[in-house]
Amino acid sequence: MPPQSAVDGARCASAILPIRGENLVFERGGRRLLDHIDVEIGGGGTLVLIGPNGAGKSLLARVLAGLVTPTAGQLTWAGRAPDRRCAPRIGFVFQRPVLLRRSALANVEYALAIAGVARPVRGERARHALERARLAHLAHAPARVLSGGEQQLLAIARALATGPEILILDEPTSHLDPAATTAVEELVRAVRSEGTRVVLITHDLGQLRRLADEVVFLHHGRIFERTPARAFLTQPTTDEAQAFLRGEIVL
Repeated sequence: MPPQSAVDGARCASAILPIRGENLVFERGGRRLLDHIDVEIGGGGTLVLIGPNGAGKSLLARVLAGLVTPTAGQLTWAGRAPDRRCAPRIGFVFQRPVLLRRSALANVEYALAIAGVARPVRGERARHALERARLAHLAHAPARVLSGGEQQLLAIARALATGPEILILDEPTSHLDPAATTAVEELVRAVRSEGTRVVLITHDLGQLRRLADEVVFLHHGRIFERTPARAFLTQPTTDEAQAFLRGEIVL
């Protein structure tokens, strides 16, 4: 089933990609957490944001998704200022999913309602999203009693139901066991193959090897490298990236 954002976008008449940040700065408590970042995300494939703890990966993703306002710099979606009516075209999944005290199906239907999808088609769209995540058999189970892996798959299904152009996943498997991690990664591959742009934040070099087409390496709120995944893994150009790949603490 192709992305439905063009169909459901009565409240949003424009595309979202490319997302571009120019000279992005974010400061908090006297600390500069993003330091004059220039980045553009468009096209397809899976882009992995990686770097040491505190590098600014999650913060950068939130800024690009319009969830956090930068202190300075310019953010554009498809060459225009961000329009919150277009937010459903950016699927964002947090490290720990926030689910409503409703069934799995109702969680997805609620997201569709917020996105402006017409009531008569919400049920079908929600069920299809659960089927993609292999959760159809849990449609009427309370979302908050699902296992950790099932909850994360539900969060991804909910994000995908609105037909986003880009799916941003913030450490989606950091607290999951190997079986649940495998299920999430299989869904990510399927989403990528259908043409949705994927941005994945991870600390896991194994996951990077399995999923990444392109890598952005961040450190101290700055982008040190942006390169195809193979080049990053075999020929990193900065001392910081080389040390990170060796498993050293990068200061």
